Amino acid sequence: MLSETIDQATLVNLVQAGAIHDTHVVGQPGGWEVFVRYGKVRRALAIKAGKIRIFRKLDTLDSFLRGIGLVQYQVDASQFDPTQTVRTNAAASKRLKHAHEAAAHDKWFSAEIDQAIKEADDPATQWVSNEAVKAESAKRRAAWLKQARAVV
Repeated sequence: MLSETIDQATLVNLVQAGAIHDTHVVGQPGGWEVFVRYGKVRRALAIKAGKIRIFRKLDTLDSFLRGIGLVQYQVDASQFDPTQTVRTNAAASKRLKHAHEAAAHDKWFSAEIDQAIKEADDPATQWVSNEAVKAESAKRRAAWLKQARAVV
């Protein structure tokens, strides 16, 4: 039975929203599939047009899941057969690697923004005026210039 599928971008959005209830990794001949449940819906991760994504190595799958924020999942290895091989597409692998890097960057960037907002909202935060920063920068530039001229 062909399962309903979900693409990676949608999965990342659901993870960020905290909507994933559980994740199952299921062994197949030559690789591993990912199934997620959100609400009452269970979907398989697909690469495109409903074609289910197969990870050849469990450690690669683990890195992928951790990279998008899924750190707990159940594994069913009953049908896994490591002697079978799965055909790969180098271009697709490159695209997926780029997508993982982009997701990791987005996660990092969101955390940086959250931290900046938290610091800005903190009543103990000391603010420095633009004029004060410009004056201090001018003093530093003058000192560096003086130091550079002394070396020559």
